[in-house]
Amino acid sequence: MDKSTLAPTQPAETANTSATQLAYQALRRMIVVGELPPGEKLKIERLRQVLDTGASPVREALSLLTSDQLVERIDQRGFRTAAVSKANFEEILRLRCYLEEMALRQSIAAADEAWEGRAVLAHHRMVRQPREDVEVFEQRHKDFHMALLEACGSPILLKFCTQLYDLNIRYRYLAEQASGYKKRDIGKEHAEILEAAINRDADLAVERLLHHYRQTGAYLTAQFPE
Repeated sequence: MDKSTLAPTQPAETANTSATQLAYQALRRMIVVGELPPGEKLKIERLRQVLDTGASPVREALSLLTSDQLVERIDQRGFRTAAVSKANFEEILRLRCYLEEMALRQSIAAADEAWEGRAVLAHHRMVRQPREDVEVFEQRHKDFHMALLEACGSPILLKFCTQLYDLNIRYRYLAEQASGYKKRDIGKEHAEILEAAINRDADLAVERLLHHYRQTGAYLTAQFPE
């Protein structure tokens, strides 16, 4: 008997879901890092060829990305990448500060040794990662910030914090070539946030975290139009 006839086949629905998720992840990355610029019309056929997939997974992925505020639907004419503006960035920053303060306070209140170990490890991995590989470093950077919040006990709150982080980092990628952006001692700021958090000093940790975000925000705000 041909053994290949005994191999399980993947249901069409599962295969399509997998293709949609792969397209979603790839397109999300391309938008966040700026490979697909703000306001660009997203043509299904072109993206299908770039991603080597079908039109249906691309269309479904773009629909998912509208929920992430990274893609806009143009009436009945298709999709485009979300525009950027000073007002949009300021709204993202305000919401991020508000929600991450809440999450960090709750996380520190519920903190245990396991949480502390994960936060310290995430910080160590970020520090050890060379900045030359920007995308890998930014993932380590995100892992560190999310590790600080993960004990908050609210999956919905964490989801919003993650989404706002990605919206914010999109602006960072768009502005990263400008001079002056990297002159701050970001490493020291991260270390001080971690120190306050693992010492269970919620007020100081929040103060340092928000200062960290607002310092970056003050610079980025000046880089984008109204």
